[in-house]
Amino acid sequence: MIGKTGFTEIAEEPLVYTQESMDRLKKKGPPILIGIPKETADQEKRVVLTPEAVALLVNNGQRVIVEANAGKLSKFSDKDYSDAGAKVVYTSEEAFDAEVVLKVEPPSEEEIGYMRQGSCLISALQLGKQKAAFIQQLNKRKITAVAFENLEDKVGGMPVVRAMSEIAGSTVMLVAAEYLNSVNDGKGLILGGITGVPPTQVVIIGAGTVAEYAARTALGLGANIKIFDNQIYKLRRIKQVLGQQVFTSTIDNFVLGQALKESDVVIGALRAEKGRSKIVVFEEMVSQMMEGSVIIDVSIDQGGCIETAEMTSHNQPVYKKHGVIHYCVPNIASRVSRTASYSLSNIFTPILLQMADIGGPEEMVFNYKWFMKGVYTYRGSLTNAHLARKFQMAHKELQLLLAARY
Repeated sequence: MIGKTGFTEIAEEPLVYTQESMDRLKKKGPPILIGIPKETADQEKRVVLTPEAVALLVNNGQRVIVEANAGKLSKFSDKDYSDAGAKVVYTSEEAFDAEVVLKVEPPSEEEIGYMRQGSCLISALQLGKQKAAFIQQLNKRKITAVAFENLEDKVGGMPVVRAMSEIAGSTVMLVAAEYLNSVNDGKGLILGGITGVPPTQVVIIGAGTVAEYAARTALGLGANIKIFDNQIYKLRRIKQVLGQQVFTSTIDNFVLGQALKESDVVIGALRAEKGRSKIVVFEEMVSQMMEGSVIIDVSIDQGGCIETAEMTSHNQPVYKKHGVIHYCVPNIASRVSRTASYSLSNIFTPILLQMADIGGPEEMVFNYKWFMKGVYTYRGSLTNAHLARKFQMAHKELQLLLAARY
């Protein structure tokens, strides 16, 4: 008889199974209370979160309060928000009494006074237009204020600016088509062209995102476009993304002047990285344009790049100068407020979910450099020495700038 091997002895023993240990789960922090107040600024029709976004946040354990009629101008009813799980409140004081407040336009000093001590504000702060008292009020209430026009994503892009620029670029050509027709005392032209009729001539000044989407729309309608910019790499990029051999040129007074004389539509989309936009189209050039032509200066919120441009509103959007129709509304995206609201909501919903997962706005500041880029006032005690020095220097520079300006 053959003796038992070690394998036989192991096989005859009762089976032993190791017990799996439970994985340590990350504990989520308490739900964040998010406030959506109604916009009080004239002409502002957008809202930061749509009902669908609110439903997603509520289903992930967050709480949302929405001021009555906050989404009315974007065709979102209070019932839509209530059905999504939000609490509808009827005063601004209640809407601002939240841990995180989301607005499109900057809050007034009175509205800042409604906010909780140490809360977080995410809004277009437009610091270049604010007085020192605005920053001082935020500091006094120890509010973490995030300027979403300066907010960067993980790859260094500026998602809010790009989204609104895409909308503005697509919309301006439709606005131009509206004012070219005879009903609005324009040239009586169709924007584009038909068989046997020369196409509309469109001049676009600037080669950024607004210019890209304006060019796409104009080309899609059949117009002939000319693009001017002083940055060669921008001109090269726009030709590449359009995928067509379009006319491009640096901004030369003679070449630009000739193009303006022949143009039916001029789009001013030249934006300055800092400060005021540079004037590149002078009044003399405008006076030589054909009567009934249309000028749309998208950069009017930075002062405009066309000398004859003066800021207008959605109520009175146009005026004539030298026989040329001028459309200089600074908030073009609000013209299509529902589309713009969906765009903003798509940007901020993931940020709010990430903020809730990580433990609130203060943790976002510490953990994500891209979020830090938008922060201008801060409430917490900074523990990271390098981050603290960087933030304090930027904050001091901002206060000195505002103090010198005002």
